[in-house]
Amino acid sequence: MPTRNLKRNDSENHIRRTDWRRPRGIGLGHTHDVEHGGWCPAGRRAEDGVIPERYSLRETPARRYAQRTQWNVRDSDATLIISLSAELAGGSLATQEWANKMNRPRLHVYPCNEWRAWLRTFTETHPIRVLNVAGPRLSGAANIEQFVDEVLDEIFIHCFHRNQV
Repeated sequence: MPTRNLKRNDSENHIRRTDWRRPRGIGLGHTHDVEHGGWCPAGRRAEDGVIPERYSLRETPARRYAQRTQWNVRDSDATLIISLSAELAGGSLATQEWANKMNRPRLHVYPCNEWRAWLRTFTETHPIRVLNVAGPRLSGAANIEQFVDEVLDEIFIHCFHRNQV
């Protein structure tokens, strides 16, 4: 059975790291028996402080978020960007641009009627062993947590588990 890995892009983004009673993002990967990893800025820098060591992230040499973003796209088979809007900005837009420059498959989902179908088509079309999950910072995307939970549940339960050999 192939290993599925969840690689997060934005270490301070829409995904809460601290509440292990109700796992989200990296914590949700644990719930679905999915490995996590990826890059974070030097010093484990994040918008809300220092990223705890329990998260298996490697530090880039630079403290810049841009390097972390580029390296996570580079080291993944595909990128999933989760947001609340059809328009991307900031680090989410940079993630999309890096995926395009590196010719890596990428999908941007946001709340609409079609996002589940897009996700299923994406996972059926691309052989994904390492998925880079990205999106806006929580400070810039209030109330995104429920949608993130839905998307990650969908990909882990309905897409990845269905596609395992």
